[in-house]
Amino acid sequence: MEEVYTKILVVDDEPDILEFLKYNLEKAGYVTVVAENGTSALEVAKQEIPDLILLDIMMPGMDGVETCYELRKIHSLNNTLITFLTARSEEYSEIAGLEAGADDYIQKPIRPRLLLSRIKALLRRKRNDESKPANNLLEFGHLTIDMDKMVAILKGIEITLSKKEFEILSLLAEQPGKVYSRDEIFWKVWGYSVKINSRTIDVHISKLRDKLGEKYIRTLKGVGYKLDV
Repeated sequence: MEEVYTKILVVDDEPDILEFLKYNLEKAGYVTVVAENGTSALEVAKQEIPDLILLDIMMPGMDGVETCYELRKIHSLNNTLITFLTARSEEYSEIAGLEAGADDYIQKPIRPRLLLSRIKALLRRKRNDESKPANNLLEFGHLTIDMDKMVAILKGIEITLSKKEFEILSLLAEQPGKVYSRDEIFWKVWGYSVKINSRTIDVHISKLRDKLGEKYIRTLKGVGYKLDV
């Protein structure tokens, strides 16, 4: 039986941090590749198709947020997890990172045991998601959700969604008509203790409405959201 290795791409402009992370990840049994800037990260990611990307948020030139946006446009990386490494504690940088399509963030200075624990939790959730049987197409009138391509098709027109937009839409589509609170959406989509503002979820819902129209996602004031079909 062929052994499957978990591959992690580390992106940071500081060589000492790259070396530190590479050492600890390889010691824990992960295959590790590195990139020193956003542009290089895009090329390495397309070539290596990593399971997880650890992405520094503060880099010269193309910063982590912009790099994340570009990574999320690459179809072959739809199932790749992205975790930001950031020394910044300002809430807006964390929100910007999550809105760009990141799955988590870890603050510097990095503690190896915490880092490995977070990585294991992320990869465990990814495996659980992948083990669920795929219901390839969900259809709601003029709206079709393609679970394989992670796109919505509205009146025959394919609409590309960000990873988190798609995850929120597919969650609402699991039980049409059920009202999901912000907390429930957060725990089911992000799935772990990332501190985010409720505005982050509202922004994702707003972007979904911009792409799908006002008809499909209904707000119940003070309660939450539901797919209205």
